[in-house]
Amino acid sequence: MNLLVLGGGGREHAIIRKLKENPKVNNIFALPGNGGISYDARCENISAMDLDQVIDFALKNRIDFAVVGPDDPLAKGAADRLREAGIPAFGPSAAAAAIESSKVFAKELMKKYNIPTADYRVFDSAAAAISYAEALKRFPVVVKADGLALGKGVIIAESPEEAVHAIHGIMTERIFGDSGNRVVIEEYLTGPEVSVLAFTDSVTLIPMVSSMDHKRALDGDRGPNTGGMGTIAPNPFYTDEIAARCMKEIFMPTISAMNQEGRPFSGCLYFGLMLTETGPKVIEYNCRFGDPEAQVVLPLLETDLLTVMEAVTQKRLSDISVSFRKGSACCVIAASGGYPGKYETGFPIKGLSDGQLPGVSVFHAGTKRTEDGPVTAGGRVLGVTGTGDTLKEAAAQAYAAMENICFSGMHYRKDIGEKALQAT
Repeated sequence: MNLLVLGGGGREHAIIRKLKENPKVNNIFALPGNGGISYDARCENISAMDLDQVIDFALKNRIDFAVVGPDDPLAKGAADRLREAGIPAFGPSAAAAAIESSKVFAKELMKKYNIPTADYRVFDSAAAAISYAEALKRFPVVVKADGLALGKGVIIAESPEEAVHAIHGIMTERIFGDSGNRVVIEEYLTGPEVSVLAFTDSVTLIPMVSSMDHKRALDGDRGPNTGGMGTIAPNPFYTDEIAARCMKEIFMPTISAMNQEGRPFSGCLYFGLMLTETGPKVIEYNCRFGDPEAQVVLPLLETDLLTVMEAVTQKRLSDISVSFRKGSACCVIAASGGYPGKYETGFPIKGLSDGQLPGVSVFHAGTKRTEDGPVTAGGRVLGVTGTGDTLKEAAAQAYAAMENICFSGMHYRKDIGEKALQAT
């Protein structure tokens, strides 16, 4: 089989390395891929957003199956276009991807179908949003840009002044472009956060092993929000009891709601949850594998990934069993100096051989391959994943590997998994 994977980050690298395990796979093409992915797949310099070129390439190269990794091409209709061209594609339609591409749509869906989430208000005027924020008595509050913002469109405001500053940034200064045409101001929830990714064919839903993301740039959950500085799986706060409750109150009601709205969801649906004192609530949905959640969830997947994805596209997910190995995984992100703000690229990455290190999985996010080896080419550069029978073993493995990797300005959090270890 010839496979096509759209995207060029750590998530796509994790997907590709898992797909490679299937003996039916002859070639995997990555559009555009990255330097590290080029060790595992054939990378082509075609943007995942250039759908005309994508379709042309897929037809010319007789692609048998496609996977759309990132949110932007899904929101633009990449999976729809591939299917229209006769190519089976794993990923939701543009209509279903609205569950991530519009936070307003997601919040109104949850309100309409009584899916537990934080209280909220929607504003399409900066003046109205500011007036509301200034009158609020309880802080912190969460200010969200409506559209896609590379995981950075969520600002926690500790005071009216910070809320006003966030609104100005999103709606007036337009730091996220058109994604900031509307804002959602919502109640700040407290409790352990959990990420649950799930395979679904719009009828059956199979949750994957739970995970815990570490969004803040610095140790101790300090600093600005990022696309994710590391993650662990499974999440110790996500008990069997809570899982059963989520399935009944959140997961299946969401699938049902999307069907009733005429937007059946097929692919990977990500549930970002807060385990509050009154029960689990949805913080956000994503319409694809999380990044870096994919980098810990997929290494624990025992069932062949291509087999699962084909079952999803053929609406026969109920016919197969999906299992995950017992044990834990820990992914630590190596980032460029200055990330998530301004950073420089082009620095040689030392310590890797053919993009990898023995004993761990190195997933490349922002790298470029040169004659002399990989160099940095993004904010989040590498995700180093260790696995083990326990989280302590997995984290020790990942951090031991990090000691062997270096590039100018490299920084990473030293506490990935600590909160989870304290809970066990």
